[in-house]
Amino acid sequence: MSSSPIYKVIFVNQGQTYEIYAKAVESSLIYGFIEVEQLLFGERSNVVVDPSEEKLKAEFDGVQKTFIPMHAVIRIDQVSQQGNAKISDHKGSNVVTHLPFPAGKPNRPE
Repeated sequence: MSSSPIYKVIFVNQGQTYEIYAKAVESSLIYGFIEVEQLLFGERSNVVVDPSEEKLKAEFDGVQKTFIPMHAVIRIDQVSQQGNAKISDHKGSNVVTHLPFPAGKPNRPE
């Protein structure tokens, strides 16, 4: 395994499944979010170009750190090698369930 860990983050965004690779993933100070930074993409020198990865490169161009809602994350893995980042149609039969908010009395005048 390399000295610097690589993380594969799979999450759902607007009906599509995103698979991205990054060098740093951690809990955010913003409640309910995961911080993902130092995104990794394949080399541009490859002869075969994956349009899905090119779309991701364009979408995250100039992004230093992205915040992903916890309820959208499907899986985070530490991997030994970087794979191809991709976007695919979400084919899961289960619906992403939102985290419940703390129940409290609303402040209503009585």
